[in-house]
Amino acid sequence: MTTGARRRMGVEERRQQLIGVALELFSRRSPEDVSIDEIAAAAGISRPLVYHYFPGKQSLYEAALRRAADELAARFVEPRRGPLGARLLRVMGRFFDFVEEHGPGFSALMRGGPAVGSTTTNAMIDEVRQAAYEQILAHLGVTDPSARLELVVRSWVSLAESTALLWLDGRRIPREELQLQLVHDFAALAAVSAAYDGEMASLLIHMLADEPADGPFGDLVDRLATLLTKIPAVTAQTPV
Repeated sequence: MTTGARRRMGVEERRQQLIGVALELFSRRSPEDVSIDEIAAAAGISRPLVYHYFPGKQSLYEAALRRAADELAARFVEPRRGPLGARLLRVMGRFFDFVEEHGPGFSALMRGGPAVGSTTTNAMIDEVRQAAYEQILAHLGVTDPSARLELVVRSWVSLAESTALLWLDGRRIPREELQLQLVHDFAALAAVSAAYDGEMASLLIHMLADEPADGPFGDLVDRLATLLTKIPAVTAQTPV
């Protein structure tokens, strides 16, 4: 009788194990600082065996990014029930969960690492952005967006990405505040666009119609109303 025998993994199972190990290491440290030897040791196999499944570090890195990209895109999936503001706030909560769990990996995905500038990496980044864009349109109930709406949604997706990257550099603002602020940013971008376009104005009215006073969008209205009460006092003191 043998004891403690290690189960032999199939090819695909081993590949997935290596991808998971690599992603975990890349999530804690910059991919440039993670070696094949470390990945092999963490997976409990030899360095040559890693190369049996992946021709090099970049191919393993790209496979790990593929998994990270798929997981990140999935964070934007939200049941289309209830007020839009609350839905977006939940999406931002899951988005920042991912950012916090995979800080260096998220930075590598969005800024590039060993595969910076590669067609594969750029395509994965574009896929994540497109998935987020399509999810937001679905929440708005729009299948054929106008040029202004496309600008609003894509600008907001880019803003969420850049905000998360800046937050990782020191985390000087509580993430809960940034999550709420990004939801407010979406409403603000839509409102500014609505001031220029009747179609956007109709969409904004529809978007806000069922929002509760104590929801994220209602909170923004209260904050702006408080701010506006202070503006006359400021302008009155300004010399003509």
